[in-house]
Parts: sequence; C-alpha cells; structure tokens
Amino acid sequence: MISTNKLPEDLDCGIRVAFKIFGGKWKLCILDAINRGIVRPAAIQKEIHEAPLRVIEMQLAELLFYGAVEKKCDEDSYPKKSEYFLTELGKTILPLSLQIDAWGTIHSAFVKAKQVELNEMMSLSK
Repeated sequence: MISTNKLPEDLDCGIRVAFKIFGGKWKLCILDAINRGIVRPAAIQKEIHEAPLRVIEMQLAELLFYGAVEKKCDEDSYPKKSEYFLTELGKTILPLSLQIDAWGTIHSAFVKAKQVELNEMMSLSK
C-alpha cells in the first residue's frame, strides 16, 4: 500500500521526486534484478534474501503504481504467475543505479568501518 503523509510533500524538489519512485530500501536492488531478467517476486526475493517476500511485493506495488515497472500475469496457469518488467521510465533509473553502485563500491571500506564503530557505540549504550 502506498503511504500518505499528513503534511504535504515538496514535490518541486527533484531529489524528493526521485526518492518517491526508487527511495525504498530494496527498490534499486529490485530494479536491478528485473533488469537482469529476474522477473518473478519469489525469484527476486531469493536474489535479495535479506528482504522478506512481503516487502519485495510491497515495493513492487509502489514501483508499479509510479510506472517504473509493469506487471504481466499468466492467467492460463495455476497458480497465476506474475512477472514484472521495466518500463521506459524504469529504464531511465538504471544509469543512476549504476552511479550509486559505483559510489558505494568506492566508499564501502569507509562505510563498513563506520558501521562497526556505530555498532560498538550502540552496544555500549545498552
């Protein structure tokens, strides 16, 4: 389900607009999986095993709502098979995803070290 806010969002800000579509924790990973040909929700969940299937399905629903993916169902099979494909809008996100991935790869050692530091601080404060 798409969440609604009580306060109006500033959708004149390009960053906020972008994150409406691909700002969820797993959305860029989902788009990447679909781009690589992994099109069924259960298969996407196996690829992104840290994310529960329910979360994958919710984020797919949001991507579908905003037009980044399209859903095709095979009505002739039982159980029905749903598959997702990138739309033209969804394909425009891929270059951004590659840049974000490159940035994360370059800075991963620093972020991992800071995460260890944060985890230690959190465990000491308990």
